[in-house]
Amino acid sequence: MTTPHGADPGTDAYETVEQLVRGQLAKALGGRRGIIESAVPTALFTICWIISHDLKLSLIISVVATVALLVVRLAQRSTVQFVLNSLFGIGIAAIFASRSGEARDVFLPGILYNGGYAVVFILSIIVGWPLLGFMIGSVTGDPTAWHEDRGLVKLCSQLTWMMAAPCILRVVVQYPLWATDHVALLGTSKIALGWPLQIASFAAMAWLLGRNHTPIERKQA
Repeated sequence: MTTPHGADPGTDAYETVEQLVRGQLAKALGGRRGIIESAVPTALFTICWIISHDLKLSLIISVVATVALLVVRLAQRSTVQFVLNSLFGIGIAAIFASRSGEARDVFLPGILYNGGYAVVFILSIIVGWPLLGFMIGSVTGDPTAWHEDRGLVKLCSQLTWMMAAPCILRVVVQYPLWATDHVALLGTSKIALGWPLQIASFAAMAWLLGRNHTPIERKQA
C-alpha cells in the first residue's frame, strides 16, 4: 500500500478512519503540560482580579507568566504551540479589556470565538460537508473523496456535532455572566469549560469512533 502524494507518511500506521481521527485528536490535546499552559493566563488573571480588582495589574501578571512559560519552552527546545496559543489569546483579551476599561471584556474574545466556531460547525453539517471530513481528507490525500461515502459523511457529522457542543455550551454559560458583569464566575467557568470540557468531548468522540470500523481507502501513487 503506497502513501498518496502530499499525505502524511504516518497515515500508514492507521487502518481505519476511526484510528486516524483518534490519532489526530490526541495530538490536539498537547498532554498535561499543554492543558496547564492553556489554563495559566485565565487562572492568574481571575485570581489577581478577585484579590486586587486592578485590571492593569491582572493583565500584566497574566501576560508576564505566559511569556515566562514561552521562554521555558524555548530554553528546552520543545514545541511552543500551546504557549503561543495562550499568549495570543491573552493578548487579544488584553486589547479588548484595555480599550473598554472593563475586566469582563477579557472574556469577550473567547465568547465571540466560540460562538463563531459553533456557527461554522453547525453550518457545515447543515450543508452536508461536516468539517471533520476535511480533516480526514487532508491526511488521506484527497480532501473531498470522503463525501462520496454516506456512512462516512454521517460519522463526520456526528463527530462535528461533538466538536460544536463545547463551543455552544461555553457561549450559553458565559454570555449571561459577561452581560451581568460576573468576572470571577467568568474566569471560573472559562477554566471549567476549557480543557476539561474539551477532553470530555474527545472522550465522547473516541467512544463513537470505537464503535465503528471504517476502512481507509488509499489511492495508489
